[in-house]
Amino acid sequence: MLFTNDPSIWFKEMFVRAGLSYSLASLLSTIALVLIVVFLSWLANVVAKAIILKIVTRIVKKTTTTWDDVFLEKKVFTRLSHLAPALVIWFMAGWALKAYPSWLIFVHNLSYVYMVLAGTIVLNAFIEAWHAIYNTLPVSQHRHIKGYVQLVKIVVVVTAILVVISVVFRIDIRAVVTGLGAMAAVLILVFKDTLLGLVASIQLSVNQMLRVGDWISIPGRNVDGNVTDITLNTVKVQNFDKTIITVPTYSLVNESFQNWKGMEESGVRQIKRSILIDIRSIKFLDNELRTSLSLNKDIKEFLADKQTDEKGLPQDKIDTTFFNTSRITNLAVFRYYAERYLRQHPMIETEQAIVVRHKEPEQHGLPLQVYAFTRNSQFALYENIQAEIFEHFIAIMDEFGLRVYQQPGGYDFLTAKDKNSNQIP
Repeated sequence: MLFTNDPSIWFKEMFVRAGLSYSLASLLSTIALVLIVVFLSWLANVVAKAIILKIVTRIVKKTTTTWDDVFLEKKVFTRLSHLAPALVIWFMAGWALKAYPSWLIFVHNLSYVYMVLAGTIVLNAFIEAWHAIYNTLPVSQHRHIKGYVQLVKIVVVVTAILVVISVVFRIDIRAVVTGLGAMAAVLILVFKDTLLGLVASIQLSVNQMLRVGDWISIPGRNVDGNVTDITLNTVKVQNFDKTIITVPTYSLVNESFQNWKGMEESGVRQIKRSILIDIRSIKFLDNELRTSLSLNKDIKEFLADKQTDEKGLPQDKIDTTFFNTSRITNLAVFRYYAERYLRQHPMIETEQAIVVRHKEPEQHGLPLQVYAFTRNSQFALYENIQAEIFEHFIAIMDEFGLRVYQQPGGYDFLTAKDKNSNQIP
């Protein structure tokens, strides 16, 4: 009965009966009780982990829901076991260190700090588990909340730090918060990127401007790839050359960037590229060129329709002068051919706009722009389709009497020199 009521007295009397002095017996009694408390705290930790690893794990594996599996995977239950030894020390230190009040206060404070830190770790693991569960839901594909999760974890850590400071220095937590308010300017300067990132994360999420997996381009920062991660402070992008670029989150709000997600979801991708035509090669069709182009059935019908339009005009309006607007050029025929070619191409989406137009002439010729959409938006296939189309147009352009503009190079000058030398008598 004496041991259960006050173990320190029982140990003290046992050492006194063994012939030790009262002061030495008191010290040895305290040491024995401290060792017992340490052993019990270690035993509590072992038992708690054994219960979690065996019993809790077995129960979780038998349930049909996957949520508890996530909590087990994120080690929420395992980290919760660290509270067991701290609780044993907290409740048993009273009779182990009763003779040393100052040490008892120190151990209580240390146990309290340990429980706060262990609780912070458990809370962060709990938050991470719920974030992992959220990522399994369909809504996570449209709403990315990793920035908010990081913000909550920061709040938890900051709160834990304030509590620890309050306990260690024996200051009221309200006084600590008041002191931080006085340092608000310094804190804003230190956490400037975090605050800007928080505002930017909210804007990106609310306006659905960016999601993980989106293909974005930021030419000013050499960014052209897929978003792999969005955090409170940074957005991680993997370029197509497999390099990783980290961009500040707030820069995506302050600067413009191009998101290709709409193109990928539509399943089509735009072709908008020009060929520079040598303006001096543009001319009206003569009989020889007309006969040559008429070998193509579609072009023959097109030219026949044009001739029908000419016959419908009054006789005095039909002449062969330069100002006759009814006469057709080789470029007009080529534009008709190019549009027909695109509409018959199996990889061009005919339900979208298909236009072959020329833009304002410039010093390098007349830009002939092809505007169409491919039926596949995959990068490699899209580039191959586009290359195939323009290779065909450039190769067949000579059949229409047209020339592609190209600045003269060494071969051109050498050829011209040989021609001039052959013409010398």
